[in-house]
Amino acid sequence: MVETWLRRLMWGRGVSAAGDGLWFTTWALYFTRVVGLPPVVVGVAMAVAGGAGLAAAVPLGALADRFDARHVAAATTGVRGLAVACYPFVDATWAFVLVTVVFVAPANGGNAARTALLAGLVVDDAARVDALARQRVAQHVGYAAGAGGGALVLGLDDPAAYHAAIAVNAAGFAVLVVVLLLAPRPRRLPRPSASPLRDRPYLAVVGTTAVLSLCWAMLSTGVPLWTSRTLPLSLSGVLVVVSSVGIALLQVPATRLAGTTPGAARTAAVSGAVLAAACLLLALSGSLGRHVGVAVVVVAGLLHLAGELGYVAASWQLSLSLMREEARGAYQGVAEAATATVQMVGPAFFTVGLTALGAGGWLLAAGVFLAAGAAVPGLVRRADRQVLTS
Repeated sequence: MVETWLRRLMWGRGVSAAGDGLWFTTWALYFTRVVGLPPVVVGVAMAVAGGAGLAAAVPLGALADRFDARHVAAATTGVRGLAVACYPFVDATWAFVLVTVVFVAPANGGNAARTALLAGLVVDDAARVDALARQRVAQHVGYAAGAGGGALVLGLDDPAAYHAAIAVNAAGFAVLVVVLLLAPRPRRLPRPSASPLRDRPYLAVVGTTAVLSLCWAMLSTGVPLWTSRTLPLSLSGVLVVVSSVGIALLQVPATRLAGTTPGAARTAAVSGAVLAAACLLLALSGSLGRHVGVAVVVVAGLLHLAGELGYVAASWQLSLSLMREEARGAYQGVAEAATATVQMVGPAFFTVGLTALGAGGWLLAAGVFLAAGAAVPGLVRRADRQVLTS
């Protein structure tokens, strides 16, 4: 029964991700061109919503421990679907901010509740990570399909097309809600006796590992800013396609590198070093000729892919194997909040670094990746000892 549901969840995540890809391709122009909101209002609303999401991640995860994780995961997903369905009716700034907060804020906590549900149904850590990897593959395939549909919507640039995209996204959330409600009942555990916010070794591991998630802002912000100076503008788009295809093909096999807690720690360290090497190549590419520069950037993109695959696999394994089972929702909420915090500062980190320091910005990023990855094994050994003695 669990295996059947995991397959359904994978497909449900793919359908929901297709709606997300459609929405995230079109939302900026929808808000500014159709709704008529100033870009600064959109940016402020997203920042406020992101902050609310950070604050809500751990409490929502804790609710999944106290109550049925199925219902918490389904409720957060359903609230987000209802919120996005309200966008066509938004006609004032205050309403836009309110709907955006309701849409964005439950996202991190919902992810935590969904992971807690999966952990309640699958006992073995390696099987848990494998299931998460398969979901990520389905998610990326769905994003790609949705982004293709988004391109068509942008080409039409008509309010009706944007509203249709919103309806498709809301329907994707509805599909995922049904899948979550059909999940088997997870294992019952004693109520948690302590908060993960007091588990300093765990906080240190997930906080340091989350620094490696700068790799996402590196690809979405750093590389386009850098290559647009002297290299073809399409190059960053090519790297995104390579990354998406690589994740779809390799994320599941990559989880085997992080099948144990020590293996995950080593994988995180190697991933940090590989991402640092990619940064060094990007710094070098600016001083080379056009053709050689393109080749160097492509190699850096492949290293980035390898580093991202390893980081994601390691972060899953470490966040699951080092948590207390009776508080898995709250612990996953902490892990989600740590990653979301890094994601909030990531675009600014690369924008300011590359603008102010040029190639030196890549050297700074390389140092951050290398230091974060190198710190993980020692922090994991400390956290692992605490798990064994508790």
